[in-house]
Amino acid sequence: MTLSIAHVTIDCENASAIAEFWSRLLETPVDPDSSPEFATVGRAAGATPVLMFIRVPDKNPGKNVIHLDLHASDRDEQVGRAIELGAKHVGDFDEWGTKWTTLADPEGNLFDIAAE
Repeated sequence: MTLSIAHVTIDCENASAIAEFWSRLLETPVDPDSSPEFATVGRAAGATPVLMFIRVPDKNPGKNVIHLDLHASDRDEQVGRAIELGAKHVGDFDEWGTKWTTLADPEGNLFDIAAE
C-alpha cells in the first residue's frame, strides 16, 4: 500500500476567510459548509491535495516551515493577481536556476509563485 497526500492543512484564525483567499487565487471553489472554524478548498472539485483550513488558538509564531510552491506560465501576472486578492509581497528571488516571488496570504502564511 502506498501513501498519498490527502490534505495540506493550514492553521489559521478564520478558516472561511482564508479559504476564500486561496479559492480565488487557485480559481477553485470553497467547499460547502465552510465556517470560521473549518473550511476546505478543492474537495468537491476533485483536486488533490485538498487545502484544509483549521482555526487554532495558537498559531506557530514566526516563519511557517511548510509552504506552497505554485507555478505559473506568467509569474508577474499571477503575482499581481495574488496581491490584488490581498497577498503581501515579501521578496523576489533568482536562485538554483529558478525565479520566484515569495508572498504572504492575508494571515501571513508564506507561499511562492515561480515561473514554469
